Amino acid sequence: MKYRGPGVALGSSGWDCLRAGDTCSSDDNCSPRLRTLRQCVAGDGSVKLGPGARSQCENAMTALLATPLHGCQCKRGMKKEKNCLSIYWSLHQSGLVLHGLSLVEDYPYEPEERGSDYVRLASIAAESEVTTVNRCLDAAKACNIDETCQKTRTEYVSACIQPSARSGPCNRPRCSKALRKFFDRVPPDYTHELLFCPCTDTACAERRRQTIVPTCSFEEKEKPNCLSQLRVCKADYVCRSRWAQFQFDCQPSDLSSSGCKQENYGACLLAYTGLIGSTITPNYLDNSTSNVGPWCSCAASGNLREECNHFLHFFHNNMCLSE
Repeated sequence: MKYRGPGVALGSSGWDCLRAGDTCSSDDNCSPRLRTLRQCVAGDGSVKLGPGARSQCENAMTALLATPLHGCQCKRGMKKEKNCLSIYWSLHQSGLVLHGLSLVEDYPYEPEERGSDYVRLASIAAESEVTTVNRCLDAAKACNIDETCQKTRTEYVSACIQPSARSGPCNRPRCSKALRKFFDRVPPDYTHELLFCPCTDTACAERRRQTIVPTCSFEEKEKPNCLSQLRVCKADYVCRSRWAQFQFDCQPSDLSSSGCKQENYGACLLAYTGLIGSTITPNYLDNSTSNVGPWCSCAASGNLREECNHFLHFFHNNMCLSE
């Protein structure tokens, strides 16, 4: 039987998870099933359900698949984004916990309404081959003219600047939060030109690499293990969602002429920027190439080396992203 609870505003792509969650909580049939499902995925929470826990979990999940919670989405950078994502993952994580009931999913976010600027970026790159104009410097100047871009860029630079040796290291969580705000709220016309401006010399490339202030947001004295970083990422609703979006929109394909399974460079670039300010923040790895990736290593991965390399290859050897 289909769910017929109170009306919820529909977006262009489906139900809003916050509103769908509120609707479920106020419904006598939906609310207890959602509480049961949350116990099922909360560590040892299912123990409290007794010997019939698995059956209760499966019944709760099956019932909730017929409510607005199934298929609900969140907007990247929205107010209460983490709350919205927690509702989404309550249902979708259950599909991983309860084998045989896994859901076919991509990621929690609504498709971005912002238009793709890939063609514009391509024309900029082509122009740079026949001119000595520093496109990275021009991108910074353009950002300073726009009020929103200038304000939020100033905020994250201030939050990410490395203090003196006497005052200690930077506040990475504060820096990361400011970076996410910048890339979530500023139009890609500005953010993409700052991040992906073409360079022909190391001075330009170093300016591009310093766009997200790597000494605070990105680099450490020693590179941590990539799988450790990924585990921390997956334990956080926002990072987990951004990683899921990146995997979906930047999935490479040898069968596609573009190298992208989704055939959408613009979506891949937006998904890439969504990772900035997370545990697996990607950046340019040096100032002599355009290679990008998170600041981590697979050196100490043991028998999980193949899994770790697969994670890194999503950045280093991904035709969809590099193109």
